[in-house]
Amino acid sequence: MEEYNSGDEVVFSAEEASIIVKECIEGVIGGTDYNQSKVNQWTASVVEHSLAHLVKQGRPFKYIVNCTIMQKSGAGLHTANSCYWDTTTDGSCTVRWENRTMYCVASVFAVAL
Repeated sequence: MEEYNSGDEVVFSAEEASIIVKECIEGVIGGTDYNQSKVNQWTASVVEHSLAHLVKQGRPFKYIVNCTIMQKSGAGLHTANSCYWDTTTDGSCTVRWENRTMYCVASVFAVAL
């Protein structure tokens, strides 16, 4: 089990999480073109890497990470999230990333322990 820092601050930082997720997306699919046969692998890698980096921060949160990759084809993509939680400590962020052939949308939800 991971050891958590014993600091008093238990507030989710959406900015820090967004930076981590963007770096993970870039590392997994950065310069590649959309390839349907790789999408399952890419989405799994993005969520696993993001989760690992978030946990390494040692903050007292449970994390949920979701990732969607879609080929650019002119079709629309609409997503929504809703949470019932303690807004003083818990939080979420959504990262939208794209290159010339695909979109990637990743969401992180953090619930204080």
